[in-house]
Order: sequence, then C-alpha cells, then structure tokens
Amino acid sequence: MTLTTAGVVADHGAMLKGDKLVLRGLKFHGYHGVKPEERKLGQKFLIDVDAWMDLRASGNSDRLSDTISYTAIYGIVKEVMEGAPHNLLESVAQLIASRILSKYPPISAVRVQVGKPHVAVHGPVDYLGVEIIRYRNI
Repeated sequence: MTLTTAGVVADHGAMLKGDKLVLRGLKFHGYHGVKPEERKLGQKFLIDVDAWMDLRASGNSDRLSDTISYTAIYGIVKEVMEGAPHNLLESVAQLIASRILSKYPPISAVRVQVGKPHVAVHGPVDYLGVEIIRYRNI
C-alpha cells in the first residue's frame, strides 16, 4: 500500500487483480536502440500490454461503447513503435504506458513489456527486454 499526497491509501496490488484487456505478441519493426546499426537498419520488437479496467458494463451490455477497443490500444503501441526512435526500451515502454493512461481514464493500471528477439548476446535467448507497470494517480 502507498499513501498518496492526498492522504488516500492506494493498494496497487489490488489494482492488478480483476478485469483487464490483454494484447499479446504485437510485432513491429522499429529503429529504437543506442547502436548506430539499430538506428539505421531497425529491428523487430515484441510487445505485450495489459490494461486493468472494470469490464462488467461491457460484459453485461455486449456493446463496444462500454469498453475500450483493443484496436485503439494497438494503435497507440504502433504509433510509438513505428515513430520517433528512442535510445532505451525503458523510454519506449514509458511512452506507451503514459499515452494509454492519459487517453483512457477508465484504465487504472497498465503493464507494458517490450522485447528485442534479435540481440547480440553469446547464448540462446527468446528475447531480452523490459517490463513496466504504471498506475493511474488516485
């Protein structure tokens, strides 16, 4: 639990339980990285997003207007991944998370994982990357 500046206790663990929108295995070609070849040639990135929100209204109504479309979140991820290059995956993930939270007030928390499947390391890997969780300010 965290005490916010307004004196309200926020239980972030509770925020991560319950309903969420899930986007898995989004694939993009982008130019993020610190090495010159990453900026020139680009590379493949894998993205996963979880967006926590109450889905009861849309579950009961069966109306898209009562939820947030997966394609809208996908569009934010695509815009960031195919947009201006960033040096660090941390910065890419932060921008995705902040745009999702600022555009969609019903989302209480978001998890963004950004992976690079083709990394110059000495050994087999599926991917290397970062994962962040950001919470809406209460």
